[in-house]
Amino acid sequence: MNPHHGLQLAIELAERKRDERAQVLAQAQRQVLVGQQQLQQLQSYAGDTDARWTQGHNMALSAELIRHHYQFVERLQHAIGMQDGVIANLVRQENQCRAALVQAEMRLSGLKQVLEARKQLLVAAEQRREQGRMDEMAALVYARRVANAQMEDAR
Repeated sequence: MNPHHGLQLAIELAERKRDERAQVLAQAQRQVLVGQQQLQQLQSYAGDTDARWTQGHNMALSAELIRHHYQFVERLQHAIGMQDGVIANLVRQENQCRAALVQAEMRLSGLKQVLEARKQLLVAAEQRREQGRMDEMAALVYARRVANAQMEDAR
């Protein structure tokens, strides 16, 4: 039986959790990008609208048309402000996902270090046992030589 089975299982689970968190972070990053693209579209549209409005400044416009234009621009600016808030929330979520991923990576790294330390301990213990067997065998060989030498001397 593998003495590290439980720890290896914990490492596998930590790897899955890390991978899941990496996927969640990637999704959050995509959402931020989409939100920024939407904001850029709104800003571009607002810029185009202003450009069209200023180019047509020599036309005689009714007060009603001017009021509608300013209301439209106000709503557009409101939408841009709301999109800024959406992006801020998405960035906050992205940062939270990144922090969760870092935490999962640290846990995984810690578990791997523990596994490596335990393997090193087992290797060291096996080396000590092997050294003990070698010492015992050397002592037996030495004892036989001494016994044989004493038997030779006794003859």
